[in-house]
Amino acid sequence: MRRALLAGLGFLIAATAVGCASGPTLDDYAKNEPKLVLEEYFDGELDAWGVFQDRFNDLRRSFVVEVDGSWDGETLTLVEDFVYEDKTTERRIWTLQKDGENGWRGSAEGVVGEAVGTVSGNALNWAYEFDLQRPNGDTLRVSFDDWMWLQDDRVLINRAYVTKFGVEIGTLSIFFRRKEPLG
Repeated sequence: MRRALLAGLGFLIAATAVGCASGPTLDDYAKNEPKLVLEEYFDGELDAWGVFQDRFNDLRRSFVVEVDGSWDGETLTLVEDFVYEDKTTERRIWTLQKDGENGWRGSAEGVVGEAVGTVSGNALNWAYEFDLQRPNGDTLRVSFDDWMWLQDDRVLINRAYVTKFGVEIGTLSIFFRRKEPLG
């Protein structure tokens, strides 16, 4: 009985490890259209809607965002104005710079060090550590594995996996829509 239990536990651990290692990669999106050109998509005004769900899929927070983006040829600046369901507000200003042909680096208040991302096809994968402000005033340092997919010339879907010590604590889903189509 003990052997069967240990074998079953070993199988479960192995299956979990294989499942975690088999997630999407940027290569999976390389041929997808339309191509995401970050500095074009985010240059202008956008609206966004989002939710944060905890690891049990319970809705913890919802929000709307107005984004004002500008590209000066070297720096993409995103001014994000959040309004949460409880009517609290927050402003986050991202500054992003190209890093090679498909790479990006960026910073914003709360980001620890630099955010680093790569574009491939219609997708961007963006990774960074972030100090979340908790309601009691404390901060919680978490890691973001952030994926964005351009759907058409106006809509971009963003799904971020939020972890602490490698354990997923929640997901963030945001839907962006440009006020004016690209081009």
